Amino acid sequence: MSLLRVGGSGSGKISRYQRVGMLHMFAAAFGFVCCMMPVAAEAQPASKTYRLGWLQTAPSSSPFYQDFLDALHGLGYVEGRNIEIVVRSAQGQLDRLPALARELVSEHPDAVFTGADQGLRAAKDATDNVPIVVVVCDPLDSLIASIARPGGKATGLTCISSELAGKRLQLMKELIPSLNNIAVLFNPGDHNKLSEYRQMQDAAQKLGVALAAFEARSAGEIDKAFADMGDGRFQALVILTDALMVIEEKRLAELALNKKLPAVFGFREFADAGGLVSYGASLHDIYRHAADYVDKILRGADPGSIPIEQPTRFEMVINQKTAKALGIAVPQSMLALADDVIE
Repeated sequence: MSLLRVGGSGSGKISRYQRVGMLHMFAAAFGFVCCMMPVAAEAQPASKTYRLGWLQTAPSSSPFYQDFLDALHGLGYVEGRNIEIVVRSAQGQLDRLPALARELVSEHPDAVFTGADQGLRAAKDATDNVPIVVVVCDPLDSLIASIARPGGKATGLTCISSELAGKRLQLMKELIPSLNNIAVLFNPGDHNKLSEYRQMQDAAQKLGVALAAFEARSAGEIDKAFADMGDGRFQALVILTDALMVIEEKRLAELALNKKLPAVFGFREFADAGGLVSYGASLHDIYRHAADYVDKILRGADPGSIPIEQPTRFEMVINQKTAKALGIAVPQSMLALADDVIE
């Protein structure tokens, strides 16, 4: 049966001339549709390009920053296509953060990503309305309402390094059973370090060891602190984690080794650089997970309702080569528990 009839009577057969006319009609219609397709495509709204403000505490070449970028790209963000990343880096000079934060906010970012207590305070002082994602290694009690519901405009991840201070002290006691005199190096410019030091004093009292505090707010003051420690006055060194110490961790490992001081720090890069032992969360993992938080915020999530992420796994790394150089026999029980042993 014919699907198309022309006219209202007759046999229903289509003449040769009618067929030709129909073909011309279909060709014209098809050409019109093809011509209109690009116009329709151009009329579609372009995908949004997000602007992320990145307030960096450490030099831009820091490996964990690349972890963040790789994770962000893995989520589909491509610079120049759907995201613009505006960077302001303090390059380790933390006193520059407030001015850099204000400069960054003036670029009208959709969100700000930063690190450390100092970076978060600078960002919060610079804006009341731009969402903030932070990676920090300290309690956030003074800056958020709660871990479960931060409230306000800031959320992020913590490596809860401060809460591990007592554990690191215990590790040093296990490594050096005769330990009774320990130097503690920290940056008082980080508002949480004095509180962490007090926690360590409680742990030290239980372990029967004495602590001596040394403060450093800059790289130059780190050198002075090591000079003030003298030679042979202390049996070990505990370094409290903050942005400054993370930036300087390789040099800290070298200074401790030169002083023949067994030292413990929060991240494995310290042990990789020659420090005796590290215990804490993986900074690389934390920065990778930070990309998920930035993604949620850029897509419109309320930062105040996103819980602060806390690590569930901590790694202990022992530098056996450094232990031997310091004349320390690491107990087999500790070597068995270590996540990595550097020979």
